[in-house]
Amino acid sequence: AKAQAGGMLLALLGWVSSCVTTFVPLWKNLNLDLNELEVWNMGLWQVCITQEEGVVECQAHGSFLALPPELRISRLLMCVSNGLGLLGCLLAALGLDSWRACEDKPGQKQRLLLAGGAVLGTAGITTLVPVSWVAYNTVLDFWDETVPDIVPRWEFGEATFLGWFAGAFLAAAGLLLACSARSTSTATPPAPACRQLPTTRGLGGGHHPAPKIADLVI
Repeated sequence: AKAQAGGMLLALLGWVSSCVTTFVPLWKNLNLDLNELEVWNMGLWQVCITQEEGVVECQAHGSFLALPPELRISRLLMCVSNGLGLLGCLLAALGLDSWRACEDKPGQKQRLLLAGGAVLGTAGITTLVPVSWVAYNTVLDFWDETVPDIVPRWEFGEATFLGWFAGAFLAAAGLLLACSARSTSTATPPAPACRQLPTTRGLGGGHHPAPKIADLVI
């Protein structure tokens, strides 16, 4: 029960973090040397400029096909991850021991828990892949020697680290829930209690066996 509760908590944290990572424009940060009062932030859907006064101006990306390949594929993978995370949480919740649904069908609850764990693990992978891909390209662009030093370079944003945590939470949740389902399925059910045959007790307190039917027939 503790493993299932911990797995569900990690699953919810990972799913919420993955959704936040998908939509916040904090995948990359850029500080301009010429104007240090402005900070540029890039996400999968828009680019935002934060000024010193706290004013934030955001502009959506133009054409989807005009985006770099890592941003296009990251959009798709993150949306798939959000859907898989929600589906995995629902399947795992139905398979929990504390959930009263399908109590008369323990095998079905175990299958639901295993399916939820597998879906959550897949959601974790589809979160880690795009975040790591964007981070890898950011590192390559930062250390690109063909670009002059005066050109500002993008760096990691807060959403990158949040995405890594989200993927790790989802993967750990899927592993915990799947292991709890396997341990439940391998547990042997208790043996039924043996019932003793009724006996007759004599008047003197002696213990006499019950008469047979053949003895009663004359």
